[in-house]
Order: sequence, then C-alpha cells, then structure tokens
Amino acid sequence: MKSHKNLNRKSIRLSEYDYSQQGAYFLTIVTHKRKCMFGEILSGEIQLNKIGSIVDSVWLSIPDHFPHVTAEIYQIMPNHIHGIIVIETTLVGARHAVPLPGVENFGKPIRGSIPTIVRSFKSEVTRRVNIIKNTPGKIFWQRNYYEHVIRNDEDYQRIFDYISSNPLNWAKDPEFTDIE
Repeated sequence: MKSHKNLNRKSIRLSEYDYSQQGAYFLTIVTHKRKCMFGEILSGEIQLNKIGSIVDSVWLSIPDHFPHVTAEIYQIMPNHIHGIIVIETTLVGARHAVPLPGVENFGKPIRGSIPTIVRSFKSEVTRRVNIIKNTPGKIFWQRNYYEHVIRNDEDYQRIFDYISSNPLNWAKDPEFTDIE
C-alpha cells in the first residue's frame, strides 16, 4: 500500500489566493463514493435522517469554533451539502514559515482559512458518524471539496438561488443516486 506522503497531489484551489481573507465562499462537500447518507428528498424538501441531523448540527456550529465566520444559507442534500461561508474579519497573529498568508500547502493548515474550516467540519462529522455506526476510521467524505470565491452581489444571489432551489432539482441532479 502506498503512503500518502508519496503522493503528489495537485491543489484545485486558486494559486496565490489567500483563503483566510474576508469574503464569501460557496462550498460543496460530497460523501465518499457519492453515497446518499443524509436523508431523502420528499416533495421538494430534504427529510434528514440521523446522519443528516449530525451534518446539520456540525454545520451550524462552525461559527462556535471559528468566531470570525458566518455560516449563511446552506442546503443538505442526500449525498452532499452546499453552503456559503463568510469570513467576516481576517485573523491577526504571527504565523511562522508561511510563504503567503492563507495559501495552504498540502497538510499545513492555516488558522481560520477555508481549508481549515472544511477540514474541521468534515473531521467532526466523520467522528460523530463513526461513533453512532461503530465504524472507527471509516472514510466518510470525498477527499476534496468544491469551492468558489463569491466575487459580487450578483454572484452571491445566483448561488443563493441555486442552493435554495437544489432540493426541487434533485431528480435531475447528476449526483442523484439510490439511498444507501
């Protein structure tokens, strides 16, 4: 088995972009192998199961762990979550050996950055799910996540509308699969 240290992963993030700076970010985080694990869509609304309720609870607690962040509109779907995270203020403090502020090297977290927030969210959901399912160490999420830096009010509104209407479009979604 290959060690993760030997893999040369290419980042899908914007190079030279500071993901710890103020701004709004659209995130999509998908389950491992796109398995539907959070509930089902009935009459255009998500009906969360126990695991979906864990995802909901952990998402809502993001500002408790990152006080400089607001978790705005979000939508849990059967096998992924969409949400907008807003970094209200840039954290101030010494960071040693960081070439550019907020530009995260693989495996080197930057305090308060989008990658660190997502890593924390995914980790806590995985921990809680593995406890209730008695599956210690089981992979729960896809390795990465989708992120989009929201550039203006028009972009924000387009994404807001997409997120809020997502359950109505579930049957047409390419991520649609049968429930696990």
